[in-house]
Amino acid sequence: MRKERPLPPDSAGRLLQLFRQGRVSTRRELGDATGLSRTTVTARVDQLIGAGFLREGGTASSSGGRPPTLLAFDDRTPTVLAADLGASRGRVAVTDAGGRILAEDVLESRIDVGPRRALSSACDAFEGLLERAARSTDSVCGIGIGVPGPVDFRAGRVVRPPVMPGWHGFDVRGFVRRRFDVPVLLDNDANMMAMGEYEQADPDTSSLIFVKVGTGVGSGIVVGGRLLRGVDGAEGDLGHVRVPGITHLCACGAVGCLAAGAGGSAICRDLRALGIDAGSGRDVVRLVRDGDRRARAAVQAAGALLGEVLATVVSLVNPRTLVFGGDIADTGEHFLRSVHEALLRRTQPLATRGLTLATSELGDRVGIAGATAIVREQVFGAEAVDQRLSAR
Repeated sequence: MRKERPLPPDSAGRLLQLFRQGRVSTRRELGDATGLSRTTVTARVDQLIGAGFLREGGTASSSGGRPPTLLAFDDRTPTVLAADLGASRGRVAVTDAGGRILAEDVLESRIDVGPRRALSSACDAFEGLLERAARSTDSVCGIGIGVPGPVDFRAGRVVRPPVMPGWHGFDVRGFVRRRFDVPVLLDNDANMMAMGEYEQADPDTSSLIFVKVGTGVGSGIVVGGRLLRGVDGAEGDLGHVRVPGITHLCACGAVGCLAAGAGGSAICRDLRALGIDAGSGRDVVRLVRDGDRRARAAVQAAGALLGEVLATVVSLVNPRTLVFGGDIADTGEHFLRSVHEALLRRTQPLATRGLTLATSELGDRVGIAGATAIVREQVFGAEAVDQRLSAR
């Protein structure tokens, strides 16, 4: 495999990252931080301003002489389109590059209608949202799309998804780019949710695991600010770990998967067997909040099963934070307590001593936040910026 050459220290893309990270805000600070000459700093900054990556505004305090001009990464002008497509419904949004939502909508459509219909609906919604946000198509710098299945991130294709008929190998990027000719980034929804949650986590959080418990079960793992990615896009696929004692058939065709015992569909199935009307995870949440004891018991049993599997993950990764999202996580303490108790039973005290369990602070918007974050990192990363500048 060909190794990528490291970027030179005076690369404009590398210097932009210092502004993005808030480490410098003037030309002088940039020179002090990098040791580059004033001529080089001026040339690179002018290049970044001319390409629209940096904007000038205001002046900094001065101890003498002319006050230096403040510079900042321009995260307000570029537009990002983000879609979080779930098994039973989705959310789409128009944001700026800083993640501020300018317009958003909920798609009440299922992922199993196939890629053409699902992606066409999302693109139609994007066009309507751009109009509402008073943003032009030309301002769009990238699109992030999360889906509930394994994804080959580099290829931008879904790989043998259990609940997404017709999506395997479909050219998502090519299809969407016929409507919007910009970079299109496709990822597993739990990965995007993990990045969304990590973005707003405590600065001391070095590692985070996000667990989505919706129709099925999935997770995303962030270590040192980067998503953990596997070889074939199956990273974090907790829902298809085989668990002794689960005898139901999973959507993937196997018997004994965690999702068949602890996912939202499984909980609904068990409640319907008791004569309770539960057609979706939202119904389960409503029942629990209404005080239905059988619904609470079902959620607690699912949490215990999930905790059994997560114990291995926690022992391997030793994360700082374990965050839960999806409909079932909205049942709150009944679910979290049973997960926590199972973790304590199945792990050494050292593995959970510094562990924090919580439900997502961003709620239904966590996938949108993650999609925007992934687009931002890809489009405004050092290599991407240098490539765009060299093409000018």
